[in-house]
Amino acid sequence: MMKPLTSSVLLTGFLSGSLLAGGWTFVRGPKGDGSTPDRIAAKWPASGPKVLWKVPSSLGFSSFAVADGRAFNLELREVDGAQQEVLVARDAKTGAEVWVKPLGPVKYQGGGDDGTKDNRGGDGPRSTPTWSDGRVYVTSAKLVVSCFDAKSGDLVWQKNVMKDFGGPNISWENAASPLVEQGMVFVAGGGAGQSLIALNAKTGDVVWKAFDETLTHATPTPATIHGQRQVIFFLKSGLLAVEPKTGKELWRHPFPFRVSTAASPVVDGDLVYCSAGYGVGAGACRVSKDGGNWSAKEVYRFEGNKPLANHWSTPVLHKGHLYGMFQFKEYGEGPVKCVEIATGRVKWEKPGFGPGQVILAGDKVVALGDAGQLVVIDTNPEAYTELARADVLDGKCWGSPVVSDGRVYARSTKEAVCLDVSR
Repeated sequence: MMKPLTSSVLLTGFLSGSLLAGGWTFVRGPKGDGSTPDRIAAKWPASGPKVLWKVPSSLGFSSFAVADGRAFNLELREVDGAQQEVLVARDAKTGAEVWVKPLGPVKYQGGGDDGTKDNRGGDGPRSTPTWSDGRVYVTSAKLVVSCFDAKSGDLVWQKNVMKDFGGPNISWENAASPLVEQGMVFVAGGGAGQSLIALNAKTGDVVWKAFDETLTHATPTPATIHGQRQVIFFLKSGLLAVEPKTGKELWRHPFPFRVSTAASPVVDGDLVYCSAGYGVGAGACRVSKDGGNWSAKEVYRFEGNKPLANHWSTPVLHKGHLYGMFQFKEYGEGPVKCVEIATGRVKWEKPGFGPGQVILAGDKVVALGDAGQLVVIDTNPEAYTELARADVLDGKCWGSPVVSDGRVYARSTKEAVCLDVSR
């Protein structure tokens, strides 16, 4: 095991990666919880928000990471006669390609471009790049972790999790995004004794590796509970929280697995919510600390696809309530719901969204439905209150919209768009 990183390096890595003003640096936003302090206009013209740019974007559900004037995501393209995942860097203001880097050949099951009619899913990359301290980190479907210079696109380092750590892949292959926290990159997928791995973000060297776990499609969640910073992995065994610097286990919470788990855990104080599709349902546990001893106790558990199931869409939290796509395979019709996180009680629901994604911009929910409809919803737990709506994309939208500096960046299996939603 390598020597621990110094506190100054840890602080620098955390601040530059997670707290970049105006950026959306991680699939779950600059704070790792699907939110941004950026506020957006709640009223749009009848024609919708101004389109700053719209460009072709070939296949995949990778969302954008936006920072330092660039917008990054993964697409599926033909390179050297083979279908490959590629990392695309665009000028955030114009949408123009700055550089493109192939990540290796990959075969997907094939699917459709219309989220309301053709619901097969294997259309391309599902992992989202992460920006931190001038570098871009990606995890491919084949569990290859790569670090690129964000400006030049030069490869800085690369680790093959299956080859270097003896890890097997999973059905539909990797969809989780790399988490950069405290100067380290956190990934799952290694073999026995090294299934969870922390890599030095600058060098790719192993900081620690541990555990005998099986990965899922869920991206880990960073959180602070009882004053302790931690990384929460959602694995086949359930929730596992570790101390970032050492990999020390803090607490566990067993949770059923069936077929696939893809949504990330959501944290509200000492309460942790999680959910999966395929009849698993949802639940929450309360995390306690007594001296140096941690524990987690189940608060509630709902089995089945209703009332609560998050297939791959992670809800956002606002003042004790979850807002998100609570549904399983309800393509084109599935609802957005408001759920009281402490009890799991559904406060309201509104159909017609399908398995899209939501984020929180200021105190407003921004939802992207699977047919390309972008909707702003008030965080009113008493009733569904729609503030703005526009059809912004053609194709199937299973990725997340992001907000950065008064702009929404979003994409489908056909195109990508940047919209002016500044106040």
